[in-house]
Amino acid sequence: MTTPPAYPPGPDAGHRALARTPSGLFPAGPPSRPTYREPHPVTGAGVAAGGAVAAAWLLLFGLLGTSVGSYAWWTLVAGGLAWLTALALLRFGDRGVATGIAIVTAGGWSIAAAIVAVRWATTGDWPLW
Repeated sequence: MTTPPAYPPGPDAGHRALARTPSGLFPAGPPSRPTYREPHPVTGAGVAAGGAVAAAWLLLFGLLGTSVGSYAWWTLVAGGLAWLTALALLRFGDRGVATGIAIVTAGGWSIAAAIVAVRWATTGDWPLW
């Protein structure tokens, strides 16, 4: 048994019967846009934590060096390991921490390159070999 239509019919009864799903050819109103959420959002605290840990990491490895050449090599090795960690964090973990690690590592490599360049310029001898 079906239910009879409401009597008297509402003002939009005829409109409801003619309403169809829009084809998309003519815009009917503002489009409903999807909302995307970052699974691991970058935060300032994460960037600062990654930067602090990377700075301590590079400092500890840099202290192993006994000369400009060994300091530069230790810094390159420590930076390479830090960047591998940053890549893993970028893919599977906190992107903010990965960003902090990458920024500080690039700065540490720049400092090591500047020290090597100054030593090379002042002595005329390439310090890495």
